[in-house]
Amino acid sequence: VANEGGKHWTVNEVRALIRIWSDKNIQQQLEGTVRNKRIFEQVAARLQKFGIDRDWKQCRTKYKNLKHEYKSVKSAQDSGSTSKSMKFFNELDAILGHCTMEQTSKSDNDESERPPEWTEAKSEKDSIG
Repeated sequence: VANEGGKHWTVNEVRALIRIWSDKNIQQQLEGTVRNKRIFEQVAARLQKFGIDRDWKQCRTKYKNLKHEYKSVKSAQDSGSTSKSMKFFNELDAILGHCTMEQTSKSDNDESERPPEWTEAKSEKDSIG
């Protein structure tokens, strides 16, 4: 499958991308921002040192695709399905496993902590009827 960059990513290229992505510094930068062109320019420059010629857009697209694929495999596994798998799951789980756990526990808490005014308004309504 050719992505917008044209040339298909090889296993070694993806491994190199994941190796750079696993750098704590890069991870923190990616978690903290949506406008991440500069970060992916750094990633592309580091790939260049491995002799891999990819521009920042290709790196970002591959990163997004891997992340999306990882999340869909992870959620399939969480629901008990073992049919879905992907090539670099373990490597990505080492990187993404911790931050996706934090995000899900945060959103669970948000839902359970309803603003007190909701419950108050409800009880007032009940007493009127």
